[in-house]
Amino acid sequence: MTDLLEQEELKAALKRLPEWELEGKTIVRTIEFEDFSEAIDFVNDLADIAEEAQHHPDILIQYSKVTLTLTTHDVGGLTESDMEMAHRVNNRVD
Repeated sequence: MTDLLEQEELKAALKRLPEWELEGKTIVRTIEFEDFSEAIDFVNDLADIAEEAQHHPDILIQYSKVTLTLTTHDVGGLTESDMEMAHRVNNRVD
């Protein structure tokens, strides 16, 4: 089982992920695309990345906006797996 990040670990990790916002026991990022098709293409690519990592974000699609929420449900909060997935998302988008 993966351990929850300690407060100092979480602060340090979030400094390296300025696009992500801490919301309770999750981190959230909204990405805006040119249109719906581009947003869906991103989500399809993300599905492959999530499967490979065996860590799946919650995904909300609102036309050209995709909001991702990461947390490790098994332990009830944020872990290194969430931070790694956030970096993978950033690498795909940025």
